[in-house]
Amino acid sequence: MFPLEEITNHSCPGYRDQPPHTILYNILSGSESRYLNGKLNRDATAHNCPCEQRRAVCLQDPKATCQVASSVLVKTVCFVRSLPSFSQLPSGDQSSLLSHCWVPLFVLGLAQEKIVFEVTDAPNTSILRKILLGPGLAGNEADRPTLAGVHNLRACLHTLWNLDLSPKEYAYLKGALLFNSAVQGLSASSFIEGLQQEAQRALGEVVHLLHPEDAARFSHVLRAASTIQTVSRSLVTELFFKPVIGNANMLHLLTEMLFVQ
Repeated sequence: MFPLEEITNHSCPGYRDQPPHTILYNILSGSESRYLNGKLNRDATAHNCPCEQRRAVCLQDPKATCQVASSVLVKTVCFVRSLPSFSQLPSGDQSSLLSHCWVPLFVLGLAQEKIVFEVTDAPNTSILRKILLGPGLAGNEADRPTLAGVHNLRACLHTLWNLDLSPKEYAYLKGALLFNSAVQGLSASSFIEGLQQEAQRALGEVVHLLHPEDAARFSHVLRAASTIQTVSRSLVTELFFKPVIGNANMLHLLTEMLFVQ
């Protein structure tokens, strides 16, 4: 069910050649150049301070970083759309699977593209603004990215970089994460479970083929896959896409990208 040429095919000519029919495509179709800047780690003492970990942060260069992140997201959706086994699923199942796994797939895309980003302290909201806007503002501020969330994301990226995954390993790992039969409300859950098992089996074969001397590598890859699922949806949305899409619903925009003709 997972021929190598299917799941490792990163090209999506039909999607790339289509005119930008949606607002999201216009927003997110930016340069595919990588943005590499700054150093990744701060002082270890600051890392361990609870106050520091709860500190609200934002991107240091939102224009450049959001452009690169948007390119990664477009490539991620393109990859998903290019899989015949995914396209054969009912549209509701396609939407549910993408809604559930887009963050882990996006993190894999960041790792594969070797994306590095810097953050800085988020500007504090004035007391007057808090009084005028009331409780709703507090809820919005609770969703703001924290230094702890960013550290967790960076730790996941470093784990993947240390594994030095090949393009084939990345592709099959994405397939194993995408086809998750545990997602609620699927109408073809048995078929999707078979696809997930096949992707995991193919991943194991590729890992053994490329690294026959490393018997523990497959378990390390699976552990990394589990770790990236700890990255929160709100962190990724608020940090990388909120500066671009504002208050638009991210899941609605992803669905629009998935089914654009």
